Formats: sequence, C-alpha cells, structure tokens
Amino acid sequence: MKNKYSVILGNLGNTCDRFCKSYKDNPSTLEMLSQAVKIPHVEGIELVGTWDIGPDNVKEMKKRFADYGVQCVSIIPDVFGDKAYGKGTLTSSDPAVRQKTQDYLRQMSEVALEMNCGILNMWMAQDGYDYLLTTDYDQKREWLKEGTARLAKEFPTLKFALEYKPKEPRNFSFHARMSDTILAAKETECPNVGVTIDTGHGFVAGENVAEAIVLAKRAGDLLFHMHFNDNHGAWDDDMIVGSVHSTVYVDLIYWLKKTGYAGWLSMDQYPYRENAVDAIAESIEWVRRFEAIVDDHFDEIDRLDGRDVPATSALEYVQQLEDELVKLNDAVATSRFMRKALFG
Repeated sequence: MKNKYSVILGNLGNTCDRFCKSYKDNPSTLEMLSQAVKIPHVEGIELVGTWDIGPDNVKEMKKRFADYGVQCVSIIPDVFGDKAYGKGTLTSSDPAVRQKTQDYLRQMSEVALEMNCGILNMWMAQDGYDYLLTTDYDQKREWLKEGTARLAKEFPTLKFALEYKPKEPRNFSFHARMSDTILAAKETECPNVGVTIDTGHGFVAGENVAEAIVLAKRAGDLLFHMHFNDNHGAWDDDMIVGSVHSTVYVDLIYWLKKTGYAGWLSMDQYPYRENAVDAIAESIEWVRRFEAIVDDHFDEIDRLDGRDVPATSALEYVQQLEDELVKLNDAVATSRFMRKALFG
C-alpha cells in the first residue's frame, strides 16, 4: 500500500491556548517550509490561507514548492481566525459577512489553482451555534449550502472538501459528523463537493472512523482528503498518531485500502510543547507501521475468522473474498490478530 504523506505547514509554528499565548517562537512561513520538506516521507504541504499564502506571495510560494519538489496538497481558507467571522461565515445573519466570506473563498480558490492544488479544504469552524433558541437551523444550513454550491460551480476543476468537527470553536458545528456532512455535500448537487476526515475530530464525535470511510464511499466516493492525529476522545488534542489508539488505525487504514482511497494522508497536529518536526515525523512513522500491518495481513483481516478460502482461480478467489467480509463478531480473534501484528 503506497500512500502519499503531507503536513499542514502551520503545525510547525507557534502554539497557544487561552492560558498561554505563546509556547514557542513563531518561525516565518519560509522557515517552516524549509523544515517541513526535511521530514522523512513528506511529499506534500497544506497551506492555510492568509497565514501562509495569499495573492501577494502565491508566485513566490509556487517557485519555492517547485524548488523543493513538493506538491501543494490543499489550501485551508482562514475562515476561523478573523473576529468578523465570530458569529458565522457563510451562515452569518449579516449579509455583508456572508459576502465577505464568499469573496475570500473565491480568492483562495484562485490561489489554489495558481498553486496547481486540487483541493480547497473547508473547515467552516465558526459556522455553528452556542446557545439553544438562538439559531434558525434551517435557514443557516440553507445559506451554507448556497454559498458552497456557488463556489463549487464557479470552480468546477477544484475539489471542495468539507472538514467536519462536532465542536470548537462553537459548541455545535453544522458540519459535525460524517452523516450530516455527507448531507451538506449532497445538497449542493455538485460532484466536486465532498468530505475531509480528521481522525481526531471523528474520535471526539464518537465515530468509528472506519465506518465513516465506508459511509463516504457509499455516498458516491465523497472522501476527498484525510487528516491524521490522535486524542483521548474528549477533546481535539491533536496528538501524535498512535499515542492513544492502535486497532482503530489498523481498521481505518484497512478500509481506506478496501474502498480504494487514493488521496493524501496528511498530518494535522498541534504539538503544544513537543518539537514539531519530531512529533510530525513520529506520526508518519506510526501511520506507516499501521499501513504495513494492513498490507502484510490484508487477506487475513478480510476474513478474520482465520479460515482458509480455497479458490481454483484468481477471479474465484476475489469473489470469495468479497463474500467473506470482515468478521468483526469475534473479539478474541481480532485481539489475537492485533497482539501478534503489533508485537509478534
């Protein structure tokens, strides 16, 4: 299983929280880029709009990427860090804010095309609500649909990947889980609108990420992009992959392969106190280890009851594998497999 690895550039920058405004010195965009390309196996970079790239430096960034031989994987528009968006972007009750958002997203789409980047990763973090009896859920979702569809139709060669997260910075997000984000994508009636899975967001949402991958496949190959990190399940901690979960990653990587996902595996972390380069490198190594387990044991996972499947031809063998999907009802067999795969 050969995957392509990337990293969000801002992961190498300053980190902060509401108690400490700066845990690290903040390097420049070009300094972070020079560090990111040295991380083993990294072939692509995601850029945050305005933070890392905009119309003023797109030509320089394009040249730098070419010089380093890396690909611009996605542009993530900054529709979360401007106080003007505090009560929503495309869902704001203020038509001027909705127009400001539309104009900015259009600008970032043009930047993406200039960078030969195929994905605009839309984490619409401020589009949600905090208090009950304060929000017209139907109207705001309609505005969100209209704004997304308008953009997707204007830029048909770009993929617009809706990244979901159940909460933060709002208490409730409109793109909260795979199911409602599939609905949001399908409502646009645009084939270039799909979904980004962030593994940590899925954990916080209480999802089985592997099943979320299958849902996106069943909805029409709507999984456009993947972000990898880990957490303890209560908050989006953005920790090193494998810090908490193991079987979960084997399961989801198995289903990425099973469903034919061919996109990027991007590291999205927030290493508050850790060396960022080292933390990201560790995540990639963990993902690669989980990949190796899946590659080495794919058929065994596929029929986890452990029985050999006789076949008289390659075609018959494939057909039998399709008939014998993963037997997740044998917890002991699964536990035995994971123990052997991880520790020998």
